[in-house]
Amino acid sequence: MFLPLNKKIIIIICLCFFPFSVFSDESSQDHIDIDWSFQGIFGTFDRASLQRGYQVYQEVCSGCHSMEHLSYRNLFEKGGPEFSKEEAKAIAAQFEVEDGPDAEGEMFFRPGRLSDKFVKPYSNVQAAKASNGGAYPPDMSVLVKARKNGANYIYSLLVGYEDAPAGFEIEEGVYYNKYMAGNKIKMGAPLSDGIIEYTDGTESTTSQMAKDVVAFLVWAGEPHLEARHKTGFKAIIYLIILLTFVYFSKKKVWSRFENKKDPGEDAFDRAEDWVTEYEGEDPKTFK
Repeated sequence: MFLPLNKKIIIIICLCFFPFSVFSDESSQDHIDIDWSFQGIFGTFDRASLQRGYQVYQEVCSGCHSMEHLSYRNLFEKGGPEFSKEEAKAIAAQFEVEDGPDAEGEMFFRPGRLSDKFVKPYSNVQAAKASNGGAYPPDMSVLVKARKNGANYIYSLLVGYEDAPAGFEIEEGVYYNKYMAGNKIKMGAPLSDGIIEYTDGTESTTSQMAKDVVAFLVWAGEPHLEARHKTGFKAIIYLIILLTFVYFSKKKVWSRFENKKDPGEDAFDRAEDWVTEYEGEDPKTFK
């Protein structure tokens, strides 16, 4: 069964402009639902929030978690935090990067450059586990994309630390988090009110820091999100115009065949009209 072209156009428009979730309600019902600025077809990142999010990552998260898919040059590129190029250079220069070998075959350290990847907190997986009680801190480059309802999940996890309820058994070195599966997590609460001082003067509450660092992580996982939104919107408009043009073209072309009758049918209709007029309205009077 094929739908008429005009109905197809309506369906396409509805699918494009009325968002829906591919996940079941069960997957997100226990998480805090935040109205993020980057959601939806018209979603964009808040530049100030991304810059604060980088500050939270650098001062709180980078001691354990790497960001191996980002380079320092990404910090000033369009669509991201959009630091100035000079600011991005200054940020990169704060880190020492191993380079070499030199003319004598020795490795050496130098200040970071825009082309360098974010410096890792540990040299290898074993060192990371040894420093974190056997648990490996995951890389944060695509952490949001690796979780269902990623942004809300991570935000909820960051603000979900609290004392374990009475009777709940929890081991030493493990913490209670009401949004974690099983309510047990080895990472202690990374955020608390006033733990950092924002350079732009924003109050550094736990909720604000969680929102900012999650926005930064979403951008890290999808650095071209805004460009894709713009391209997708243009493509949708183009398809709507094209389908509309095709529909009306089809109507115009086929109208010629619909209005054109068979000459034999026209002759028969004229004869029938003449006989009906001569014999009477009742076709049974034909002889």
